[in-house]
Amino acid sequence: MQVSSLNEVKIYSLSAGRSLPEWLSDRKKRALQKKDVDIRRRIELIQDFEMPTVSTKIKVSRDGQYIMAVGTYKPRVRCFDTYQLSQKFERCLDSEVVTFEILSDDYSKIVFLQCGRFVEFHSQHGHYYRTRIPKFGRDFSYHYPSCDLYFVGASSEVYRLNLEQGRFLNSLQTEASESNVCDINPVHFLFAMGTAEGKVECWDPRTRNRVGLLDCALSSVTAGTEIEGLPSISALKFDGALNMAVGTSTGQVLLYDLRSSNPLIVKDHHYGLPIKSIQFQHQLDLIISADSRIIKMWNKDTGKIFTSMEPEHDINDVCLYPNSGMLMTANEAPKMNIYYIPVLGPAPKWCSFLDNLTEELEENPESTVYDDYKFVTRKDLENLGLAHLIGSSLLRAYMHGFFMDIRLYHKAKMMANPFAYEEYRREKIRQKIEETRAQRVQLKKLPKVNKELALKLIEEEGEEQQISKKRKQKNLPSLLKDDRFKVMFENPDFQVDEQSEEFRLLNPLVSKISEKRKRKLKILEELEAQGQEEEEEPEGKASDAESSESSDDEKGWVEEVRKQRKLLRQEEKLKRQERLKEDQQTLLKPQFFEIKEGEEFRSFKDSAKKQKLMKKTLEDRLKLEEKLGTLNVSDTTVGSKQATFKLKKSEQQRKQQEAEKQHRQERKSLRRSASHLKSRRGRGRLFH
Repeated sequence: MQVSSLNEVKIYSLSAGRSLPEWLSDRKKRALQKKDVDIRRRIELIQDFEMPTVSTKIKVSRDGQYIMAVGTYKPRVRCFDTYQLSQKFERCLDSEVVTFEILSDDYSKIVFLQCGRFVEFHSQHGHYYRTRIPKFGRDFSYHYPSCDLYFVGASSEVYRLNLEQGRFLNSLQTEASESNVCDINPVHFLFAMGTAEGKVECWDPRTRNRVGLLDCALSSVTAGTEIEGLPSISALKFDGALNMAVGTSTGQVLLYDLRSSNPLIVKDHHYGLPIKSIQFQHQLDLIISADSRIIKMWNKDTGKIFTSMEPEHDINDVCLYPNSGMLMTANEAPKMNIYYIPVLGPAPKWCSFLDNLTEELEENPESTVYDDYKFVTRKDLENLGLAHLIGSSLLRAYMHGFFMDIRLYHKAKMMANPFAYEEYRREKIRQKIEETRAQRVQLKKLPKVNKELALKLIEEEGEEQQISKKRKQKNLPSLLKDDRFKVMFENPDFQVDEQSEEFRLLNPLVSKISEKRKRKLKILEELEAQGQEEEEEPEGKASDAESSESSDDEKGWVEEVRKQRKLLRQEEKLKRQERLKEDQQTLLKPQFFEIKEGEEFRSFKDSAKKQKLMKKTLEDRLKLEEKLGTLNVSDTTVGSKQATFKLKKSEQQRKQQEAEKQHRQERKSLRRSASHLKSRRGRGRLFH
């Protein structure tokens, strides 16, 4: 249990501490409670008082015995029995619940307004009936004398469903485009609804006519409030016969007397968040208003803050247990918070032990901070050389360490580290130097690549932030922090070459654009100072003067581009002259080349002839090849032409062919001589 105090009002958080998972068995839960001190000391007022993910609405039945809450996920309703301090039942639903109402004294009659335009009725045994309304609903109220349900939502009509006849009645036609909340006065049953235009319309259910109209949006704007848009009504609650509290979407709470159109008091939460819930505490004349961040309790006569609470998670709904000091909240978290404030009233009869517990805590306050003692851990004792004192009267065990006398601690530290004062003095001097450095102008670190571009982007971001602050717009993301352009300031390959022709020609345009931007910013600042609109022209300057300025800017830009082009031409001429000088200074030395074997060097004219031949057309080359005899073109019988090419032979191939020809001739002559000798020998044998 956590205890906090604001304005000397003690608030006990009964749901503080770790919660055990649902899937743990009772045996494991008991084992954890024995081992863990925090789990053993926590107070579980109602067993499993939580939702799986988020709780959206929470209400108490009129008899005070049952607490009902709805949440997700999956959409469900849970009913807790306060007499048994545990959950009574749980029912899952088809769609999420926008709001619900307990019609009976106990849980036997419940109406749920769901997201998909569904209205679902539950009885004691479970689901009873389901119907739909024409438009999406946002809130509803029950009129007890006529048994009518009034539904408001994304429509100008207020739908009426009679539960006695079981049918829809004629709807109420309003002037609003949409309605957010509604409520019925418990005394004279006046029906009031809050619209999206910031108005409250009051209707008489007996005559079905509008009897009053309040413009709360205009009344909520005071001298100290800053409002970005039109406030709409987000909360509405009656108190008695004459008082009504209205909450706006910009964080203001207005308290009205129904006999006057002006609010009695306007209370601002200063967070700019919509008011989620408004409750009245009659014992101390307090109003409990809550947005998603804070719960404020303030006096309804003076507006003075009584106390406030800021839970860890966002608030969805607040429920004050009747005639007690207990407060319950539905949060954007599984656990639903329970607070007990003894100043508001006693504890409910089903948890009367809370009064005794808080009285004991107040009578026997546990002092956990000692002015004359120093808290040290076991490691600190070892560093000081005092580990042998553990178990003696000089050390008092507490949590994960020990309390020891502050004088003994200082003596031991001086003996262990005699130069501690010098270290302390150096640390103080260093802190003073850092404080003086912080007052200087802080230079932002620029990236290694494209430093000038990064500096330009930083300056432009500063200008855009100033404009967005004045106009109350959101700042655009920075290019320097964007991962998509991160490489441009890290990789040297993306370095902008300022000496390139493209950059030099575009640079005058970029500079002119930046000058125009600065001039435009000055004009806008002058207009805002004079209280004029942006479309109006500044005094003393006509539109002709602006057009002449723009034409002068264009002329100046053209002249600068021409200058850059002239400079580029001059640089090119200088480069050519330098190349010519270098060519003239270089001395050409003769070089010798070796010709491959079998090749004959003719002249350098062959290459020139080949180049000329390649420049000629295909027809001219074919004619030339015909003259040389390497090409033969003949007509065929079909009518087409046939071309036969003869490849030119190199000198080595020609010599080889001549050698082969000579070799063949020598072999022929040898064969002839051999055959001649054989024929002569045969003739000689015949003669013998």
